[in-house]
Amino acid sequence: MMSVERMVLAFAGFAILLSLALGWSTSPVFHNENWLWFTAFVGANLFQSAFTGFCPLAMILKKLGAKSGTTFYYH
Repeated sequence: MMSVERMVLAFAGFAILLSLALGWSTSPVFHNENWLWFTAFVGANLFQSAFTGFCPLAMILKKLGAKSGTTFYYH
């Protein structure tokens, strides 16, 4: 079973790639350029968690019973 940290990284990578595919106008699955705001949101969360250790997704996964590591801070 993956640790919370690996789940967060996997989800963030998937979310970024998906939102880029949906928001980039030359993509074959283009939907709307506003999807790029989701890319920015995920990137900002990754950036702030690198400095604070706080990650909302990690907290949710922990409450769902995922095995935790030592990277993220949980309340």
